[in-house]
Amino acid sequence: MATMRLSLAPRTVKYLIFILNFLFVITGIILVSVGAIFHEMYNEYQHFLDNSFLSVSNLLIAVGSIIFFIAFFGCCGAVRENYCMITTFCTLLIAIFVLEIIGGTMGYVMRSKVETIVEDKMLDTMKQYNNSQEIKVIWDNIQRKFDCCGMNNPSDWINSTVQLHGLPMSCCEEVIGAVGTVSCTVSSPNLHKDGCADMFVNFAKTHAAKLAGVGMGLGVIQLLGILLSSYLAKSIRNCYQNM
Repeated sequence: MATMRLSLAPRTVKYLIFILNFLFVITGIILVSVGAIFHEMYNEYQHFLDNSFLSVSNLLIAVGSIIFFIAFFGCCGAVRENYCMITTFCTLLIAIFVLEIIGGTMGYVMRSKVETIVEDKMLDTMKQYNNSQEIKVIWDNIQRKFDCCGMNNPSDWINSTVQLHGLPMSCCEEVIGAVGTVSCTVSSPNLHKDGCADMFVNFAKTHAAKLAGVGMGLGVIQLLGILLSSYLAKSIRNCYQNM
């Protein structure tokens, strides 16, 4: 039996699929890397955020890992001009495309909820500042990193139920060369006067938007792969029918 050959146009599409599979591998690496970076970042501030933030980064890691598996079907199907493998490749791409759109949508949804979530979490954790070393470290880190103090302003620490002698030392800029115990009060010249809520909300919103952008942007590449693989599968099926 003569070997089946595709016409010029489908053959061109086959080579394009090879190129797309190379791009898929790159996008898979990007998704895994971005997901891992954001997972580590969100995990650092998990006491101020909802679990949905971690779920989106986990979704990106999972999708990125699956893409390596999908690329195998795409390459094998294109080399063998195998209708079933190309169809499987196209189906898996559709599933990945849907997951990326879901991840991107979740990223934008999180942006609208982050303000309420952060404020509620901050109020709850401030009360545990003296009772939990973990909470104390997290609050001290965020106040130093963002040069802020309290949720809305330094007086939040005074009005809270936490019994403190003055303010947390992380509320004041460290004075280089200071000797002995240095207190931090509302009258300290090196006090961080801005609240942490607005700064952290903007920080979380920016990163949620980046997650959404990555998901949506890479989804466009998957959509192109779906269209090309569908065309190749149709061409292979027509060749079989004409034999």
